[in-house]
Amino acid sequence: MMKSSLQLRVGTQLTMTPQLQQAIQLLQLSTLDLRQEIQTALESNPMLELDEEFFDQESSDEERRDPEAEDEWATDIPTELVLDNEWSDTFPDAALGAIGPSGGEPVDIERNARGETLFDLLSWQTSLLDLDARQRQIAETLLDGLDDSGYLRDPFDELVEGLRAQGLESVDTGEVEAVLFQLQQLEPTGVFARDLQECLLLQLDALPAGTPHLAQARRLVRQFLDALAGCDMKLLKRRLGLNDAELDAVIATIRTLDPYPGQRFSNSTQEYVIPDLALRHYSHIGWQVELNPEALPRVRIQADYANLIRRADKSDDNTFLKQHLQEARWLMKSLSSRNETLLKVGREIMLRQRDFIERGEEGMRPLILADIAEAVGMHESTISRVTTHKYIHTPRGVFELKYFFSSHVGGEGDTHASTAIRARIKKLISEEPARRPLSDARLVSLLAENGIVVARRTVAKYRESMGIPASSERKRLA
Repeated sequence: MMKSSLQLRVGTQLTMTPQLQQAIQLLQLSTLDLRQEIQTALESNPMLELDEEFFDQESSDEERRDPEAEDEWATDIPTELVLDNEWSDTFPDAALGAIGPSGGEPVDIERNARGETLFDLLSWQTSLLDLDARQRQIAETLLDGLDDSGYLRDPFDELVEGLRAQGLESVDTGEVEAVLFQLQQLEPTGVFARDLQECLLLQLDALPAGTPHLAQARRLVRQFLDALAGCDMKLLKRRLGLNDAELDAVIATIRTLDPYPGQRFSNSTQEYVIPDLALRHYSHIGWQVELNPEALPRVRIQADYANLIRRADKSDDNTFLKQHLQEARWLMKSLSSRNETLLKVGREIMLRQRDFIERGEEGMRPLILADIAEAVGMHESTISRVTTHKYIHTPRGVFELKYFFSSHVGGEGDTHASTAIRARIKKLISEEPARRPLSDARLVSLLAENGIVVARRTVAKYRESMGIPASSERKRLA
């Protein structure tokens, strides 16, 4: 017999208010974009003004308002804003845009006037895919492995080993390939290919089924790409069973394809950035990460208007001022929370990369988002937002915070950052005798003497990614 009952359950749940959405959006903006957002707020909200004298915000506000009187009309603002959460929790339809901090038309924070990179575009498209947490971690690893041309150069066995080192112990090649297949459907067509042949085949597969000589073009790319590169037209006509005109049409189709689909997104123009953080050394306390005080303009409540609210009645004008005052206070609290989160993450990153400051790239340690997320008690997606388009000024230059994340290379035991290995290879080659350049096999031996155990194909991949020719070519150029 079914019986009805009444149960009381106690739980906590994060309410995603428009103000909290605003705070999380501001967390993701770059310094330049945030400056524009602050300028827009100053122009639209009469309760805000620039703090040109750089007053301490808390003390200056206390001097200008009566807390007891303010409590009569001000809505409570929490002491802390919880900015840590998954992207999907905040914006379920993130790919379709989100309401901007000042309301109005939806804005896409990642794809703004700053200029879209290949990583930005693919990250945005990946957020649309129906992936579970495990598949999304695989997708992020594959995305990190792309080069500027849109190719996935890392060998699959290394990718699988890297994922296992990150906690996916049971992952196998088939599972990674299944995620890769989904990523290869993204735009621009041809990205996530592992070689030129696969890149061209992906683009041919995307052409309409009625494209003339499509089957022959696929066969040529699949079986006779070397013959095409060598301009062996007789072999191509004989093997494909085509006459001169038909072969010309097939080659014309192939020439419409883009062998480097990611390069169109490379930004060759000079780009200026304003560092959000600064790494400074003090004799009595050592290295310290600090906020750059010049990065953002300081804002404060317009004291005269705030005083008018306390003395005014409940007219529409006064209600208008109250609403704008509350929006101004929320904006200031959001900016404060953004700075605190950025500072916390920046300090943890530099704490783990202390060797980089002393030794440069060779001192870079393996580091992934999960490491920082666990250390500061935040979600990985929050760390990703905090470190994207945020920069730190160090004695070795200005770097994006994401630069300090580097995959693990090596088996069980001691592992090394791929950035450090590249730097070591570059140094060894720079010191080699001009007439006796080091082969990849010799580089493997020299690295092993320094405790860095990597495969020869890994050395070749890193050397090529730095634009360094093979030893035979270096000897010829000497």
